[in-house]
Amino acid sequence: MADTPHAIIALQISDMIRDIQESSHSDVDAVLSELSESGVNYIDAAQHAGITIASRDGKLHTAAATSEYPALLDKFQQRSGEGPCLTAAWEQHITKIDDIETEQRWPAYCRDTCDETPIRSIMAFQLYADHQTMGALNFYAERKYAFDADAVEAGLIVATHAALAWNLLRRDEQFRSALATRDLIGQAKGMLMERFKIDAVQAFEVLKRLSQNSNTPLVDIAHEIVHAERISDVVDD
Repeated sequence: MADTPHAIIALQISDMIRDIQESSHSDVDAVLSELSESGVNYIDAAQHAGITIASRDGKLHTAAATSEYPALLDKFQQRSGEGPCLTAAWEQHITKIDDIETEQRWPAYCRDTCDETPIRSIMAFQLYADHQTMGALNFYAERKYAFDADAVEAGLIVATHAALAWNLLRRDEQFRSALATRDLIGQAKGMLMERFKIDAVQAFEVLKRLSQNSNTPLVDIAHEIVHAERISDVVDD
């Protein structure tokens, strides 16, 4: 069983995830690019792959792509507000197009894809979806009916492991961001304490009041104080 192609795919991507976990810092763009490249290598019918990130306000970002086509198709989706990657991310876990020329869903997207690219088959898998953003892993082929049931199964294996890797990366980024925010606020508190001869609690209260009075996030106030030429320029305002 361990020698089956799908099992080999799972083991190889598991090794990649272990490397992410053991690394002190992972380059997000590099990992996402590697996941996309791996998908093309593991799924014979796939010629191109990409990862799409979308927000609830309709904005799309191509986080990784093996060629120019994934980014171009994401532009079509953003322009038309429809497409298989968006459907996979927001509504379904898996979306597939067998023939872009005869597909009845997403007419504007399909027309643009057909007119401006050689892509004829697409399958998209949800990586994650929360209240603000979503992610989808997408595979593309230049022939019709490229993705059979076996390709879908392989794609699901890649997408499942990619989702785990993605969650690890997001958690790492959030942790590092939280540390950076804490350090920045600590620097601002220290500067206020030294400048105005107050204690840490009083310095934090100053930051809170500045944030509330200006309707500005606390971390932004801290950033202004740390990078201002004179603290009084920020506090007096």
